[in-house]
Amino acid sequence: MIEVQNLSKRYGDHLAVDAISFTCRPGSVTGFLGPNGAGKSTTLRMLAGLTHPTSGTATIGGHRYADIPNPGAQIGVLLDASAQHNGRTGREVLTIASHTMGLPKNRVDEMLDLVGLSPKEAKRRVGNYSLGMRQRLGIAQSLLADPQVLVLDEPANGLDPAGIHWMRQLLRHYADRGGTVLLSSHLLHEIEVIADEIIVIGNGKIVAQGGKEELLAGAGTFVRALEPDALARALSVAGIHVTPATADGFTTDADPADVGKAVAAAGVALIELRPGDRAGLEELFLQLTAGNQRDPLAPAPTPAAGPQPGFGPADPLGGQA
Repeated sequence: MIEVQNLSKRYGDHLAVDAISFTCRPGSVTGFLGPNGAGKSTTLRMLAGLTHPTSGTATIGGHRYADIPNPGAQIGVLLDASAQHNGRTGREVLTIASHTMGLPKNRVDEMLDLVGLSPKEAKRRVGNYSLGMRQRLGIAQSLLADPQVLVLDEPANGLDPAGIHWMRQLLRHYADRGGTVLLSSHLLHEIEVIADEIIVIGNGKIVAQGGKEELLAGAGTFVRALEPDALARALSVAGIHVTPATADGFTTDADPADVGKAVAAAGVALIELRPGDRAGLEELFLQLTAGNQRDPLAPAPTPAAGPQPGFGPADPLGGQA
C-alpha cells in the first residue's frame, strides 16, 4: 500500500507540492492526473526517494523507499523511459538489474517475452530503440522481481494503440492479482478505462480524489414532461432553477427526489426523471484544473468562408479527412 501524508516540496519561493495526502490500496489501479507543472512528477520522485520532501511523508508498505532493503524487489518504478544506458543492449539492462536484485537468470527471458521485445530487439543497443521500445523495456525492468507495488509515470507515452491496449491488460491483470498501481498519464481515456481510483492535482494541491464511478457520476437531475411550460413553472415555484436541455426537458442541480416532489405537488405528468448524465474524465479534468492549464481553454475559431490553405478536397495530404 502507498500512503502519502501532508507531503510538500518547496523550491525556493515555489511550492511545487502543497501538503497533499492520499492512499493507494492493493488490488487497485490509481490514476494520478494533473496539467504540466501541477506537481505529479515531483510527487512520484519523492515517493521513489529521488527527491527529498520539505515536509510530510511518502511511504510504501509503511516504509520510506530509502529504508526498504533491496527496494527494486518490492517496488517497480518507471519514471523516465529515456533514463536508460544507451550503450547497453536491452538484455544487458535487464540482466544487470536482475543480478542487482538477486533474481534467477530466467526472469530476463520471461520479462522480454512478457513485454513483447523479440530476441533480435533484445540484442540491440538501447540508444537505437524507439520510445515505445524503451517504454516496454522500462516496464520489463519494473516487473522483474514481481513487486507488490508499481509506480509508473507516463508508461504509455510512445506506445502505439496496440501497445496501449497491451499495457492496459497487463496492469489490470497485475492489480487483479493484488498488486498496487499508481499510474500517472496524460492519456485520459486510458485512465478512465483502467483506473479504479482517481487523484487530480493542480497547482500542487489535490483538487479531487475518490473512486472513478463516484467522481464521474453525473450531478443533478434531468427531467421531461408532456407539458414543458407547466414543468418549468412548477419547478420555479418550488425554487428549483432549471436549464433547457431538450424541446421538452430540463436539467437542474437539484436532487431527483426534490424535483419529483415539486412536480407531483403541481400535478405535472412526467415522461422522464433521472440523475444527470455521467461526466467524462476529460470534461471533469478540464473543469477541475482550469486555473492550472498552461494553454487557455477557448472555443475553436470559426473558419472563414471559402477555401482555406491546407483544408478541402484539393489538399494533397487529405487534411479535410
